[in-house]
Order: sequence, then structure tokens, then C-alpha cells
Amino acid sequence: MVILVDIEGTIADIAFVKQVLFPYARQALPGFIRSHAGDPDVTRELRAVAVEAGLEHDDLDGQIAALLNWIDADRKVTPLKALQGMVWRHGYEQGEFTAHLYPDAHAALANWQQAGVPLYVYSSGSIQAQLLYFAYSDFGDLSHWFTGFFDTTSGPKREAASYLRIATAIGANPADILFLSDIGEELDAARKAGLSTVQICRPGSTPSTSHRQVRDLSELELELV
Repeated sequence: MVILVDIEGTIADIAFVKQVLFPYARQALPGFIRSHAGDPDVTRELRAVAVEAGLEHDDLDGQIAALLNWIDADRKVTPLKALQGMVWRHGYEQGEFTAHLYPDAHAALANWQQAGVPLYVYSSGSIQAQLLYFAYSDFGDLSHWFTGFFDTTSGPKREAASYLRIATAIGANPADILFLSDIGEELDAARKAGLSTVQICRPGSTPSTSHRQVRDLSELELELV
């Protein structure tokens, strides 16, 4: 058994992302880009922004405006996610916030990790942002609990092909991977790819009758461990 988990709404409160991380990135991103535009990693992502937005590669003002518009529209654009991750690193390292994790999720992940169950993450946030999230969680550095991380470079989360790519990268039969998410459409795509699925129905989530449901990971822990 391999466990693949979503983050927002599944093992962490989406309010942390919407009320802390996104506003912080929106405020800090313009200054960060202007002061780091010459850094190779930033330059690479800005070129991708220019291509996505149809801008000239040296139109820094236009690229910043596009990024802010994508944040406001909650666009899942890969270079935006990468740049947000760079900004969030500064916030985490300065101790301005720690990443939320539900206590039941922490307990379940700890039990699975100690039992030797391979743990992977698939989130719309960049791999860099995921690593930061778990390195600076409310419970300390948990990044070493996970064998691997996947983001939108593997494909959209609502397309079955993305999960097949992940299964290939993991080197596991899709049927041996259990995907945990709060989003029915993501679970639909994973099931179409042959993965096992469970929906985590926390308060505010929209239940999908197509998938097995639990209210939190403490219920799932009892079934799997």
C-alpha cells in the first residue's frame, strides 16, 4: 500500500492557505521579484510567466501584474506556484507563521510512517512550497516522513493521466495507491486511473457519493493500520 495525500482541506485547513499564505505572497511578491529578478531560479519562472501571459520576456511590470491577477483569480499556474514558494520560504524562515496541520492528520501520518507505509503528496502548490509546508509545520519538521512530492508539473489534479504519471514515477501499480482528498473531481480522476480513493469530508466539504468517506483521518487510521 502506498498513500498519496492532498494537502488543503484533506490534512490541513484551507483557511490557512487562503487567510495567511496567499495574502502574504500577494503583498510580498512584487518586491521579491524586483529584488531577485536576476536570480537564475526566478528568471526561469518569469520567462514561463511571460510565455503563459503572452508578454515580452523583459516586461517585468507586466509579469508582476499577471502574477497578481492569477493570485486574485486563484489560477493554478505552475510558475506562479513556484514563485509563491520562494516568497513563502522567507516567511517561514523568519518565523512569521507555521503551516497548519490537523491533529488527526499528524497522528495518522505519524502512525503510517512508523509502520513503513510509503507516503507521497500531490498538491496544486509547487513541490518547493510543499517541502516548506512540512518543514515548518505546527508540529515541526515532518518533511522526512514523505518519500516524494508531486505538483501540477505532473498534470492537472482532475485528469486521470496525472495519476498514471505519478504511479509510474512512484513505480507502483495504480491499484496499490490510496489517494486521499476532499475534492470529488480529483478522486474521480484518480479512480479512473485505477487508484483506490477515500474522500475526507471535513466541515464545509462537498460529499461525493461515488467514493468511500470518512470525517477525518482518525477513522481511516483505524481501517488501515
